[in-house]
Amino acid sequence: MSPHRNGNLSMMPLQEFVLDGFEGGLQTQALLFALFLALYVVAILGNLTMIMVITLDARLHSPMYFFLKNLSLVDLCYSSVIAPKALANFLSSSKVITFEGCATQFFFFSLLVTTEGFLLAVMAYDRFMAICSPLSYPISMCPSVCARLMLGCYCGGCLNSILQASFTFTLPFCSSNHIDHFFCDVPPLLKLACADTTINELVMFGICGLIIMGTTLVVLTSYGYVTVTILRMCSGGGRHKLFSTCGSHMTAVSLFYGTVFVMYAQPGAVESMEQGKVFSVFYTLVIPMLNPLIYSLRNKDVKDALWRLGQKHTAT
Repeated sequence: MSPHRNGNLSMMPLQEFVLDGFEGGLQTQALLFALFLALYVVAILGNLTMIMVITLDARLHSPMYFFLKNLSLVDLCYSSVIAPKALANFLSSSKVITFEGCATQFFFFSLLVTTEGFLLAVMAYDRFMAICSPLSYPISMCPSVCARLMLGCYCGGCLNSILQASFTFTLPFCSSNHIDHFFCDVPPLLKLACADTTINELVMFGICGLIIMGTTLVVLTSYGYVTVTILRMCSGGGRHKLFSTCGSHMTAVSLFYGTVFVMYAQPGAVESMEQGKVFSVFYTLVIPMLNPLIYSLRNKDVKDALWRLGQKHTAT
């Protein structure tokens, strides 16, 4: 596939892309490699620890921690879809990714990020049921219901991923094969298309906007009722514990929805690639690293479980 004299590629189907990543010389790339590696290692260790603690401690076998364990699993997976290839490219001069590899990376990234969006809404609904309807909570959030809600999150993520990937990777890419990003994502890919991408942009903004608005509405409605219920409680200690638990979730929700909205649910996202790279680092690595810290440092049950696990390890 030979380039024309103007530097553009011919109309032949692309076999590979080049992930341009971040600008800068060897020193900059080395610093970025160290930063990405540190974020990724902390994210891996933090999420694996949460999964292990929730699995091993019987006191955490409740719907809330079932969803939290799945959140850690999703964070672990989608950061692993992005980080290894990005780290390899910081040390490589070619930075090539095959067309199939690019499509696969985008599919799983989209699936897992969308799943996390739905899961955060389900976690808010779980808190609403636990606090506002405590008597019916064991029945309304029984293990089979929790499993179906979790399956629904994955199915919703899969459906969105299929739609986004189908619309994006059926476009003709002939202007260039250089993706101005450190992973395969819709906004930079649309810039490479040599066809009208208006429909693609409308689909991306429409679906992402609908998902974000819908899940945000669930979160705000759930926590609106939760807040009113907590304020009516007589026990100050009970209020503090519940606000601490819900505050952790609201922090995670705000970080995730805020960055995803800026990146995908407003038209300027396609135009500002440099800003997009910064936001992408935040939600692909920083948020998966922060979530275990947010939920462990502000959650007494998790801290107690970590202490018990440490005591058992010391005793043996």
